[in-house]
Amino acid sequence: MDPCPFIRLTIGNLALKLPLAAKTTSSAVHPSSSPCFCKIKLKNFPTQTASIPYIPLETTHFPEIQTLAATFHLSSSDIKRLASTSIFASKPSLKIFIYTGRAGAACGVNSGRLLAKVSVPLDLSGAELKPCVFHNGWLYVGKGAGAGKVGSAQFHLNVKAEPDPRFVFQFDGEPECSPQVVQIQGSIRQPVFTCKFSCRNTTGDRTIRSRSLPTETSVPRSWLNSFGSERERPGKERKGWSITVHDLSGSPVAMASIVTPFVASPGTDRVSRSNPGSWLILRPGEGTWNPWGRLEAWRERGGATDGLGYRFELILDGSSGAGIVLAESSISSHRGGKFSIELGSSPTDGCVNRLRSRGGGSGGASPANSPRGGSLQKGFVMSASVEGEGKCSKPCVEVSVQHVSCMEDAAAYVALSAAVDLSMDACRLFNQRMRKELCHHSESLG
Repeated sequence: MDPCPFIRLTIGNLALKLPLAAKTTSSAVHPSSSPCFCKIKLKNFPTQTASIPYIPLETTHFPEIQTLAATFHLSSSDIKRLASTSIFASKPSLKIFIYTGRAGAACGVNSGRLLAKVSVPLDLSGAELKPCVFHNGWLYVGKGAGAGKVGSAQFHLNVKAEPDPRFVFQFDGEPECSPQVVQIQGSIRQPVFTCKFSCRNTTGDRTIRSRSLPTETSVPRSWLNSFGSERERPGKERKGWSITVHDLSGSPVAMASIVTPFVASPGTDRVSRSNPGSWLILRPGEGTWNPWGRLEAWRERGGATDGLGYRFELILDGSSGAGIVLAESSISSHRGGKFSIELGSSPTDGCVNRLRSRGGGSGGASPANSPRGGSLQKGFVMSASVEGEGKCSKPCVEVSVQHVSCMEDAAAYVALSAAVDLSMDACRLFNQRMRKELCHHSESLG
């Protein structure tokens, strides 16, 4: 498998030194807090906002603070757009707008007073192959910045780009329609997996679709008891869904299965956060399936924020249900969005190393820890596109090369992305009609 080139552009180690006059204006706050924030802009990307720690002006050294303020992920097409040679297009640059504001409103747009603008030129040629540092250190900003006057405000930042190659996969159809999955490399689309979706009536194990799972891929009952429940529940529910990923030889290499039914809360048509449905993501072992991760999903409340809430955690060795949460957020049910996993510098990141030697199959490695024998790589792990309700969804999945050493690794992320996509339907309001591929005959269709 050949990866696609990507660049990870990071902005971090922000700090600000302010002269006394700036600190004592009506818009400032006590310097023991963080009186400033900034907006970080890159053409064609959403603006990101970050707070800026304050450092006393008399400080002669930069504290050992390694913080990440913003990250931009650039594909080959993004790089080409930024590097446009048109005489009407400006050279690519990162723009940072620094604001001062009152305590408690450090990230508020309306309360901030513009202090300075910073522009960092970006020459991305070659950044796909080796790391590049565009700036690292202090800058004079604001009034007197050009002359570097004593007492001028100073701004510290680090801007760098590093190669972040990824494998890119796309479903050729909606996951519930048992599509092929192709790998994309430039203009080449090569089939690498097939998917089989099953919708079973768990009381009699009656399969609604003809393309059912083979008997040998059934989830062991012990895992269902440990991680969820297939028991009958009164009222409205959605259960019995599973999707198996096969390689081109027909061997199953990953699976996602609902282990806790998606149930409407009493008196409502909504799956609530307090009682989410869940999927188990599994990898093949020696004659059985081994759990790798668990995805919980529910329906978020609120007009503009109404959507799919989710939480994904890795399952530890010998665990009876506890895991490490790697992703928790929400996706708009109307516009859709992206499910993503990115490892930062949280205390739990090191625990992920426990998965390095796990997993069965021919690869013997597991996602989020490949290649085998290397150290855990922080940063981007994977992302998957998710369409909003009622829209045709053919998820596009990106996985960092650092986290794939065999086909089984990639297949686990493909199965996870299918589970996220299907959760948008599983969390659909129960008073709305669903397509026949997702329904038991016994489920009310409205």
